[in-house]
Amino acid sequence: MTTYISILRGINVSGQKLIKMDALKKMYENLNFENIQTYVQSGNVIFSSKEKEQKELEKIISLKIATEFGFEVPVIVLNEKTLETIIKNNPFTKDNLKDSSFLHVTFLADNPIPFNKESIIEKKQPNEEIDFTQNAVYLYCPNGYGKTKLNNNFLENKLKVKATTRNWRTTNELLKLATK
Repeated sequence: MTTYISILRGINVSGQKLIKMDALKKMYENLNFENIQTYVQSGNVIFSSKEKEQKELEKIISLKIATEFGFEVPVIVLNEKTLETIIKNNPFTKDNLKDSSFLHVTFLADNPIPFNKESIIEKKQPNEEIDFTQNAVYLYCPNGYGKTKLNNNFLENKLKVKATTRNWRTTNELLKLATK
């Protein structure tokens, strides 16, 4: 059994695509996953599975959500090692002057094809910072994530991949839960 973290995009936001966490947990149980834990209402689920292929797990979970809840939801599945690497590689945590409550990670479903970095960077607001890896985009938004132009929809559009964003506290909590 391998421990995975699934991160759902766009559920329980502004009254849209509502899924109660107990119903989501039950759905994961029906998929024969084990050690299921949910974290906050935004669709974070830690679970164990014998299936080793993360893309296959994404497909299984996404299809089950569509049949059970009646709408499509992009799902990103990571193993704990990948999440640990994403956390370790955040360049902004090394700067003690940065308030970690303004850090966010946009998780990418796939490696983006070559893209115009400059067209993204030019959208930064004063004091914002952004950095890219193959599977994550790191954001520092001292004016608040709600005010940045470097939001999830913008990054998906520019990078041409599905993505979902979590704040730094949630990202670290997911790893803690996965490694318990």
